[in-house]
Amino acid sequence: MAKVLYSAAMSLDGFIAGPGGDMQWMRPYAGPNPEIDAMLPEIGALLIGNRTFRGDDPNRGTEHEGAYGGTWDGPSIVLTHHPEEATSGDVTFVGDLATGLAAAKAAAGDRYVSVLGADVARQCLQAGELDEILVMVVPVLLGDGTRLFDRPGGDRVRLEQLRVSEAPTGTNLWMRVAAAP
Repeated sequence: MAKVLYSAAMSLDGFIAGPGGDMQWMRPYAGPNPEIDAMLPEIGALLIGNRTFRGDDPNRGTEHEGAYGGTWDGPSIVLTHHPEEATSGDVTFVGDLATGLAAAKAAAGDRYVSVLGADVARQCLQAGELDEILVMVVPVLLGDGTRLFDRPGGDRVRLEQLRVSEAPTGTNLWMRVAAAP
C-alpha cells in the first residue's frame, strides 16, 4: 500500500518558497543529492497543489524544468478548487483531497505518493494521511514566504526521526509522522 510522503527544500528559517511564491531562491542549492536520487524510483505518483502546479519553477526555461528537476515522468494528481474537465497525459485534476489521495494511492501502488505543495501537505497531515516527511534544509535565511507547515492554533504533531544525511547543498531530515498516543 502506498505511503504518503511530503518532501521539500527548506531555508533554515523554515520557508519553502520566498515572498509571492518565489522559488528562484532554490537555484543555487539544486545540486546533487544522493538521498533524493535514491528516493525518486520509490515514487509512484505525485499529489500536487494547484498553486505549486501552476507556480514558479526554479528551473523554468531550462532542461531541468518540472518536478524533481525535470526527472519526474509519471502520474500527477492536481488538487484544485476548479478541476479541469479533461486530463492531460499523466496529469489528472481533482476537486477534493479524498479523491486526490485515492487516485494518487491507486496510481502509486506500493510506492510513495509524493506531496508537492505546503497547503496540500497540511491538509494531508490534518486528515491523518501523511506518513513521512523529507526536508532538505539548505543554508540560507529567506526571512519571509511560505512556511513548510503553517498551522496557527494547530495541535502538536510528534515525529520520529528515520535518518539524517548530508548533501553538498544542505542536510536531509527524514521523519515519520508518529501515530497519535
